[in-house]
Amino acid sequence: MAKNLVIVESPAKAGTLHKFLGPGYQIEASYGHVRDLPKSKMGVDLENGFKPHYVIPQKSKKVVHRLQQQAKKARAIYLAPDPDREGEAISWHLAHLFAENSKAIWRVAFNEITRDAVLQAFEQPRRIDQKLVDAQQARRVLDRIVGYELSPLLWKKVGRGLSAGRVQSVALRLIVEREREVRKFKPEEYWSLEARLSSVQPAEREKVFKARLDRIGKAKVELKNEAETLELKAFIEKQVFRVVSIRKNERRRRPQAPYSTSKMQQEAYGRLGFSAAKTMRIAQQLYEGVSLGEEGSIGLITYMRTDSVNIAQSAREEARRYIGEHFGRDYLPKIPNVYRSKKGAQEAHEAIRPTSVYQHPDKIKRYLNPDQFKLYDLIWRKFVASQMTVAVDLVTSIEILAGTEHFFKATGTRNLFSGFSAVFGDLSKAVKKDQKRDEEESAQEFPELVQNEELKCHELIGNQHFTKPPPRFNDASLVKVLEEKGIGRPSTYAPIIYTLLTRGYVERKSGALIPMELAEIVITLLVKHFPSILDVKFTALMEEELDKIEEGMVDWVKVLENFHKPFRERLAEAKEMMKNVKREAVPAHEDCKECGKPMLIKWGRFGKFIACSGFPKCRNTKPISTDVPCPKDDCGGYLVKRRGKKGRSFYGCSKYPGCNFTANQLPARAPSGNEKPPEADEIDENV
Repeated sequence: MAKNLVIVESPAKAGTLHKFLGPGYQIEASYGHVRDLPKSKMGVDLENGFKPHYVIPQKSKKVVHRLQQQAKKARAIYLAPDPDREGEAISWHLAHLFAENSKAIWRVAFNEITRDAVLQAFEQPRRIDQKLVDAQQARRVLDRIVGYELSPLLWKKVGRGLSAGRVQSVALRLIVEREREVRKFKPEEYWSLEARLSSVQPAEREKVFKARLDRIGKAKVELKNEAETLELKAFIEKQVFRVVSIRKNERRRRPQAPYSTSKMQQEAYGRLGFSAAKTMRIAQQLYEGVSLGEEGSIGLITYMRTDSVNIAQSAREEARRYIGEHFGRDYLPKIPNVYRSKKGAQEAHEAIRPTSVYQHPDKIKRYLNPDQFKLYDLIWRKFVASQMTVAVDLVTSIEILAGTEHFFKATGTRNLFSGFSAVFGDLSKAVKKDQKRDEEESAQEFPELVQNEELKCHELIGNQHFTKPPPRFNDASLVKVLEEKGIGRPSTYAPIIYTLLTRGYVERKSGALIPMELAEIVITLLVKHFPSILDVKFTALMEEELDKIEEGMVDWVKVLENFHKPFRERLAEAKEMMKNVKREAVPAHEDCKECGKPMLIKWGRFGKFIACSGFPKCRNTKPISTDVPCPKDDCGGYLVKRRGKKGRSFYGCSKYPGCNFTANQLPARAPSGNEKPPEADEIDENV
């Protein structure tokens, strides 16, 4: 008897669905897109309605043949890729493969891979949504036009192998401009005075607390150097300290919404140290399904690419039932918490949440690897906390007068009711030194004090500080600003960062995304000649246009026409006027060992390198030496900076492969043998 053919993207997802659908369904994986624009050429007819020319990639041909054979034997075909534009486009391409097949073709989409959600989707299949397909197709063609027109220009003017992208280049501009702000920043010295105080009453004198000098008279305190601070300190130490006022207020802290994609990436970075790409990779595993022993494979979270904070009513009711059972009625708000998504969010999707709140992280921990557990635990706690009551703190502020005009301020916070923090508050987060000190002061408890009470000053401490530059972007802060400025969409944040790293424009140091010198050169040229393409607001407006295509408000070809005409004019001008960095090649002060011609310092995909001036007849190249001798005994080579396939920088011997020494940093002394080299598959022998 013929079976129904179900096609998903991945084998993991296929395995989970098989458990729910039973023997009447044959479930196959497409392994992503089965058709795409060709790699070797534009693949878009710019003169005839931007018609794309799709091909079947070589890696997909066997998969396509298998799917077509399965389709011939199927009773009906169900296309079940992810519930977003990309998934709709994959479905559309799959349907094209079966165009000559007379079988019924249906689209099924589900936000979570659970039995109820999957069976309900198959009970209500639909046709492919062409508006979603058009929106994805417009983005793909738009990015192809920019990439395939700008990249060759950069090859000609800067160095071969460089790439440019519509969204990628704007993100890089943000990183470069932040680095320039950091470089220009000049720290300014300032000081603070901190008093360690206690009551003079016998029963309370052991409870010492801290207070900072806040103002002198009505003016905010400004101490600019040590001499000024020490002079003031000597004066205040002679004064009598008294309590001026004591204020106690309740502060209500509200829980946050469950995760959208960007918020999950930000908090996974801040709390777990996960890169955006790692977070999405693990979330994909949790969504597609994890085997829970005898229970089999089940999707643990809802779809992980979303900008919505909306949740299903059934999920809200289940969460309230769980909270009532495990925490009590005091932790349940009388009116369920409902959160509002940002403007333009796709409300058809849900926020990221556990598919069942009763799948407690500790209950299934033995089935998850450590990273899966950490992320699932974070998502579970965030969701449960979002449906709980507010946390209530008692905030005590004490103003203290030293002498007649020097006012100190002390603040302390004590929790009165844990509320949502009973679930989410115990997730520790790394904090910076100053932030940690502030939190310690905020958490301090005070002795029983009364107004006008005299205090004992145990010590007056002067602390030196310096103003700090704006922080460099990391994965979390870059995702945050991309979302705030409307650049890209949930599915693009992680690929943007990954591309910048692997293309050699950015390197990651201690978590920070730092632009290479090559990035600054490219951004300077692109901003000058393509100001609109590199403009943040323009890029955000293009995202809104893509949303309008999805909503059926505008035609996708018209959007491309409006973009392409001014872009083509700018491109023609840039080909003539853009500075040719290649012509500024610097002599390397050595001759080519293969042909004897002078060697030059040039730019390439991974930055500077040394190449023969006789190119293309002589293609001899080599990396630039750091002039640091290779620490290996009797090697005689020098360390050069290289890049791995995943974009990570490391230092290797110039005599590779004869010498395989590697290090993450330039060694200050001979190696001890404990250095951690890059993983073998990360070393790109061609760099």
